[in-house]
Amino acid sequence: MALMPGEEDLKMHWNKKFKYPTSSRSLIDGKRHYDIGQTKLPSVTTIIGATQSEEKKKSLADWKARLGVQAADRVRDIAALRGTAMHTYLDAYIQGTGHKDLTSVGREAEPMAKKIINDGLIDLSEIWGSEVTLYYPELYAGATDVVGIYNGRESIIDFKQTNKPKRREWIEDYFVQLGAYAMAHNYVYQTKIQSGIILMCSKDGFFQKFEVFDQEFVKFQHEFLKRTDQYYKNVSNTKGEKDTKNDEKV
Repeated sequence: MALMPGEEDLKMHWNKKFKYPTSSRSLIDGKRHYDIGQTKLPSVTTIIGATQSEEKKKSLADWKARLGVQAADRVRDIAALRGTAMHTYLDAYIQGTGHKDLTSVGREAEPMAKKIINDGLIDLSEIWGSEVTLYYPELYAGATDVVGIYNGRESIIDFKQTNKPKRREWIEDYFVQLGAYAMAHNYVYQTKIQSGIILMCSKDGFFQKFEVFDQEFVKFQHEFLKRTDQYYKNVSNTKGEKDTKNDEKV
């Protein structure tokens, strides 16, 4: 595995025991969907975003009001670019190819990625896949950063960047997201993944690791199933309203 300066030689190896699907992404009514075969499935993040609690919606609205819409959008967009650059660096490291991004965003993201490599990936012993597309037939799809053995457990691992360090209770939607990926993997590949790992680094280089497993992980899986049910009910209701409007025009 090719190393970049400042990276440790971590003890992890590939085990390509599963054949993961290729997929493309598309937008339906502005929402991300995955094309799995001939089926378009809503993404995990689409479902979670569409079923946010009123409290979370208000918190986001209040934040935008404090910063102003344009400033808030700029913060969001820069964070998204930084996150993409960090993920690209990490995926290249895991694939053993190495990556260098000399843009200003890339130079900011590189030390964040290295922090995750040196402080977070040390417990990753076996990789089944990187940038893995997962789907639950007829329900949802998504992509997780790594599937493999982490700290001795079959795990779903996601990398996250953040503008500032997070408290565990602030990121429960991330655990719901991991639960969705685990359920999809377990259903399609007959695995028993019951561990989710978030490896996070702030733009100031502060590393955090969050783990969820066993019964707590099951709780978040159940939460995602409830939200998936709510999502499809909302879609059905919206479609019914559109059909009614179309009938009125006839």
